[in-house]
Amino acid sequence: MSLLITNIKQLIQVHEYNTTIVKGSDMKNLPIIENAYLYIENDTIIEFGDMKDCEGFDAETTIDASGKLVLPSWCDSHTHIVYAGDRTSEFVDRINGLSYADIANKGGGILNSAKKLQDTSEDVLFEQSLKRLNELIAMGTGAVEIKTGYGLTVEAELKMLRVIKRLKQESLAVIIPTLLAAHAIPEAYKNNKQDYIHYITEELIPKAAELNITNYIDVFCEDGYFDINDTDAILKAGKTYNLQPKIHVNQFNILGGIALGVKHNALSVDHLEELNDDDIKALKGSGTMPVALPGCSYFLSIPYTQGRKIIDSGLPLAIATDYNPGSAPSGNMNFVVGAACVKLKLTPEEAINAATINGAYAIGISNMYGSITRGKKANLIITKPMNHYSEIPYAFAHNPIDQVIINGQLL
Repeated sequence: MSLLITNIKQLIQVHEYNTTIVKGSDMKNLPIIENAYLYIENDTIIEFGDMKDCEGFDAETTIDASGKLVLPSWCDSHTHIVYAGDRTSEFVDRINGLSYADIANKGGGILNSAKKLQDTSEDVLFEQSLKRLNELIAMGTGAVEIKTGYGLTVEAELKMLRVIKRLKQESLAVIIPTLLAAHAIPEAYKNNKQDYIHYITEELIPKAAELNITNYIDVFCEDGYFDINDTDAILKAGKTYNLQPKIHVNQFNILGGIALGVKHNALSVDHLEELNDDDIKALKGSGTMPVALPGCSYFLSIPYTQGRKIIDSGLPLAIATDYNPGSAPSGNMNFVVGAACVKLKLTPEEAINAATINGAYAIGISNMYGSITRGKKANLIITKPMNHYSEIPYAFAHNPIDQVIINGQLL
């Protein structure tokens, strides 16, 4: 199959040589070609350039993108889209004054989602999750990380991994599974957390590893959940099965989780709503990607990640949705790009870099995704007519997507 896109108003995120990460001041650069073409064979970007040089292509399908922009599809590096039901009642509770912690203490939050998931069949869970995944793709997401973590038992966590595997088989999108081994402490272990950590390290992690579905492990490192010592023990257990960390840190408190993540060679550290100079220092010189989740800050009315400080310190930054039923029930990366500009003080160039190349890096796929580069996979967005890419974050509540191409296929 071959596809030629012509008369592209702006071809965005163009790199002659493969780029896998963008850091610091370089994030302000977003290479584009005005009035461009792009040629795809099967699932691969073969050629691109000025429209005046577009000749000699015998494409099976041609798309006239006059007035439209083309850019890499969004890479959403942090989601929890495999869940059962919803938590609308907790949304109302928060409006009525209860905090995230208040809701968790009365049996809501993650424990609420875990009970629903445990009581939901694998087939029903798959159908609910596939519907969400297809909605994300329609909004421009071509690659997505999906975490477990709403099981809280070995049986339910393995069920989630099997559902994620089925989603990988069903969908054209790139799906990266992560074992969120330690998300919350079940009621049965409320007074004996160490027994639950033993359960995670000696039963859950080995059995999850046997399925050979994921290469990543995650922990919710936070007060009232898993402290630094807990997190260290769980990450060490994951390392024996070659599971690389991608961890939740600094959502509500600074415990030292960022430095611990760097010590364990974490691919990413996610949330960072709270941040200090020691965290910045720990990240410098590491291969760990800081990931901001502005949709969570918006929904919970908590501080936003200091994206401006992170980038001005010479570090990279990725942005993601944190799509989950309790604290960020939206997978709209277009909104996240807008929120990154408005609330994290990123420029449009920085936000698009954070949602494409750096998002791909945060899930370990930036060698083949995240930019318009010859030889990379053709996961692309064709926008509706617009004058400039800055209109994507500017018109944050509007859908900028006209067409989506995944693995070279026009959806």
